[in-house]
Amino acid sequence: MVKTSNEFAADYSRSPSPSQARLSTQVPAECAGWRLDATLAKLFPEHSRSRLQAWLKDGLIRLDDGAAEGKRKVYGGERIEFDVGVAVPPASTLAEAAEDIPLAVVFEDEHLMVIDKPAGLVVHPGNGQPSGTLLNALLHHAPQLAGIPRAGIVHRLDKDTSGLLVVAKTLTVQTDLVRQMQARSVKRHYLALALGNVERDGTVDAPLGRHAVQRTKMAIVRSSGKEARTHYAVLERFAKATLLECRLETGRTHQIRVHLASIKHPLAGDPAYGKARSGDARLDAFARQALHAWRLALRHPATGAEMAWESPLPADFAQLLDELRRD
Repeated sequence: MVKTSNEFAADYSRSPSPSQARLSTQVPAECAGWRLDATLAKLFPEHSRSRLQAWLKDGLIRLDDGAAEGKRKVYGGERIEFDVGVAVPPASTLAEAAEDIPLAVVFEDEHLMVIDKPAGLVVHPGNGQPSGTLLNALLHHAPQLAGIPRAGIVHRLDKDTSGLLVVAKTLTVQTDLVRQMQARSVKRHYLALALGNVERDGTVDAPLGRHAVQRTKMAIVRSSGKEARTHYAVLERFAKATLLECRLETGRTHQIRVHLASIKHPLAGDPAYGKARSGDARLDAFARQALHAWRLALRHPATGAEMAWESPLPADFAQLLDELRRD
């Protein structure tokens, strides 16, 4: 008997890890006349179209024991073979990438992890930072993440921003979380110490793109920037700074930092966007941008439960606030 598309998806999602992600199934009659790539998208909605296209291109999906092409038509009854496990890098490569770096794991099950990232830890290896990153730590903590793009990391925090981020432990969970991000149903709340007196709650709605000259920085780019929206609320006022809660509606690089600087209230300690001096030595000497991802909420991809986590302020940020309160 030919399985329904929902049964196909259920079978595949039960695969315990990418290295064991092998599946043989038949194209149902309802897909007769469809292109193979469209058929795959229907049968395996837990994976993005771009991921399925990449597997086709890499030869990891076969049709009737032959090479599969996305534009090829199917007629029903053909056998689809998945062999995604061969995409996992060699063990020697993984051993070099994994590093025993301590992780503050707030939550973990077989589907996802929530990490409380300290300030100073880079999320991904890159130019000038080939190792010693969160990704290297994740590969040591959970070696199976080597079979997931970006080791399951779904969103980033800047090096010197502390707080919560989520990591997917399977391909299907990663796709689900990315779609939740795109649907803006993942709630990310930050605590930000902005210079000056922020008079009232508000929203910055300004598109962001690469700075025209300083390519490592972001800037408000009206013509070609990506949509970016930050909501902020006043929590506490000090003589020369304001503690804000910021809620991201979009998640662009350096979004809060650029948006607050654009309204003349840059973050305390921000080396890139906070050049103005406050006149308070404690604020001006703070060693990093005063930004902490304190709350994260999402729908669990496997159970459907609404979940939320909170992270206390790190010691340096909390100490700065205590000193300002004494005034």
